[in-house]
Amino acid sequence: MRFKTSILNKPKHTDLVSCVGWMSPDEVYSCSDDQQLLQWNLVSNETTKWLPRTAVQKTKVGSEVFLLTACDGKFYIVGRNGRIEKTVEAHRGAVLAGQWSHDGAGLVTAGEDGLVKIWSRSGMLRSTLAQVSVPVYGAAWAPDSDGVLYTTGTNLIIKPLAPNSKPIQWKAHDGVILKVAWNPNTGLILSGGEDTRYRVWDNFGRQLYTSTPHHHPITSLAWSPDGQLFAVGSFNTLRLCDKAGWCHSLEKPSTGSIFNIAWSSDGTQFAGACGNGHVIFSHIIEKHLEWKNYEATVTSRKTIALRDVTNEAWEKLEMRDRIINVSLSYGYMVIITSSQGYIYSTRNWNTPFIFDLKESNVSLIVQAERHFLVVDGANVYVYSYDGRVLCAPRWPGMRTDVLNSRTVSLSNDTLAIRDKSDEKVVHLFDATTGKGLNDGKAWSHKLEIVEVALDKVGTAHERRMAIVDRNRDLLLVTLQRVGTMSRAVKLGSMVQSLCWNDGANMLAALQDSKFTVWFYPAVVFVDRDMLQATAMERDAAEYGKNAVVDSFLDSVVTVRRADGSLVTTSITPYPALLHSYVTAKRWDDAVRLARFVKDDIVWACLAAMSTAHKELITAEVAYAAIDQAEKVQYIRYIKEIPIKEVRVAEMAMLGGHIGDAEATLVQSGLYFRAIMLNLMTYNFERALQLAIRHKTHVDTVVAYRKRYLARFNKTETSKLFQQYEKQVNVDWKTINEKIAMEYQREREKPTSPQSNFVDT
Repeated sequence: MRFKTSILNKPKHTDLVSCVGWMSPDEVYSCSDDQQLLQWNLVSNETTKWLPRTAVQKTKVGSEVFLLTACDGKFYIVGRNGRIEKTVEAHRGAVLAGQWSHDGAGLVTAGEDGLVKIWSRSGMLRSTLAQVSVPVYGAAWAPDSDGVLYTTGTNLIIKPLAPNSKPIQWKAHDGVILKVAWNPNTGLILSGGEDTRYRVWDNFGRQLYTSTPHHHPITSLAWSPDGQLFAVGSFNTLRLCDKAGWCHSLEKPSTGSIFNIAWSSDGTQFAGACGNGHVIFSHIIEKHLEWKNYEATVTSRKTIALRDVTNEAWEKLEMRDRIINVSLSYGYMVIITSSQGYIYSTRNWNTPFIFDLKESNVSLIVQAERHFLVVDGANVYVYSYDGRVLCAPRWPGMRTDVLNSRTVSLSNDTLAIRDKSDEKVVHLFDATTGKGLNDGKAWSHKLEIVEVALDKVGTAHERRMAIVDRNRDLLLVTLQRVGTMSRAVKLGSMVQSLCWNDGANMLAALQDSKFTVWFYPAVVFVDRDMLQATAMERDAAEYGKNAVVDSFLDSVVTVRRADGSLVTTSITPYPALLHSYVTAKRWDDAVRLARFVKDDIVWACLAAMSTAHKELITAEVAYAAIDQAEKVQYIRYIKEIPIKEVRVAEMAMLGGHIGDAEATLVQSGLYFRAIMLNLMTYNFERALQLAIRHKTHVDTVVAYRKRYLARFNKTETSKLFQQYEKQVNVDWKTINEKIAMEYQREREKPTSPQSNFVDT
């Protein structure tokens, strides 16, 4: 990826250009020390001039009005027609920074007098947020507009707006900090200063990246709207960088220092304010996409080059309008231009499906096997691959400007979106209808969620979601279509990046110093003891710090290192083949594969999969192959049970899910079995509660409890048991007869067919 710049032969301004701002993707404003404000039309290449009455330092363009800050301490709120709506005396000395809040409800200014002030949209002073002894060169709003980041010399300070809240302060540079930017989409912070470095931080002040020293101070920087890229400017230098910090592209225009950079709302181009009176325009090109044997590269504003690496066949796609966004996956390429969307199949590049856009400002495309999702400035749409709108899900407090690939996930049947207003909440929708799952109730976690990812394969009732929370713990959740959402089960810790496989429900992740692949993550819901046996771990030292899993296709995992380089690693292909056999219920083929491979990981995966599908004979063979003798014996015991519901409960017990086993028995009216289950697991209190509720076997529970205490020479301390010891007569002969009668009733019931497969 790189950018292509354009600049006029002669500058339109006669003095230093201090700032630029976009009114639309084709309309730019620039302001200069020559006291001119110019409007640039990028379609007609015309400029129009408006002369404000004072030197302008800063501008921020909005939909109806924009903000101008000036050297005389004033700021101006200006309408689109050039009329000054409001003039405010804000600071003593120059106003060095000014920015609208993300919701447009207020603005922040910072000046040479060391003050940081918060203003209403109409220009009324709300508060003086901070006062320091040095000029404040930069200020930026927090992603939720509930705090402000500002500079003080070599330090950065995050000051929340809430009263009596403690600010976060840290030393960020060795020289005076000149520019800061805070992206609302990713929450990452950029800073640059006189020490000639730029740095990337998280919102806790932890450094994620620091650049090498450059030749000149960093005089400008800005995030792209989606937070995936940022631009950095200094003297005769312009860089395009990835959010991780490494540089995509570098150019050396003869423009003097670049004092300000602004991105267009669609994230495809940016403009720079230059010290010699020029305004420089840059367009992002050579965005490179790969999927299996196909490569796609955006070669110009309206052109994409395609290559099939297997036969070196080339295709050139010419678009009518400027390309905004592109995605290539699952055999389809989706291209979004400024007016239309195009859907190409890898089987036919000649006749795309074309659909009209609701808005041209598309910030995100997420593909699944059967459909894809598009996020624009106001809505979320799910389209089929023939261009039909399937649904447009909505949720309370909906904000689409902060959605990205880590907070949105799409599968064939489910859509998961993390809520920005409450980051502990994930909204779940049916991907084809847009209706909320679980009667519209969102899934919530006890901590803020950083990333969500749905698995891609299987049926809707087997769908699972992986989440990474603020503590970097990785958890797996089973998504129910109706009823109560399952609790999250922890898979790993210190996870910095993850990715599901495209053709099987296998999960790859970078964990601290390890690279881990879980070949059957759902084992945590079946037999947690087998979690490590079904996973592969390797040392991740070769990837370095802050690496991310870029893709997981077939048996190849691609990791992008912190310097931007890609490293591929291969894993064993047999678990993926095993997944395909299990999906097709080809259990004999699965056993033959495991016997051929003779790999404990394959046997462990087969054992867990067959247990999950209640395939007892296969489970017995697989557990025996990995020397799990106690589980083999337990499976044989289960096979002899005549009642289907009891077998299902015992299979849940095999995986350690006592609550699920009890619920199965109680729902089936097998209260005696539910009571005995709790007695065998020494959960006496629960056993007594069930006996009292269903008015059966109270004496049995009391008898087992007394025998247990006598064995350890203990006295009864539970008030509930003390109460019922006085009310029931413990007679072991009677109790044993009652128990024998219960088992006799079970044997006399019509039995389920005893076969290899046990219905669920």
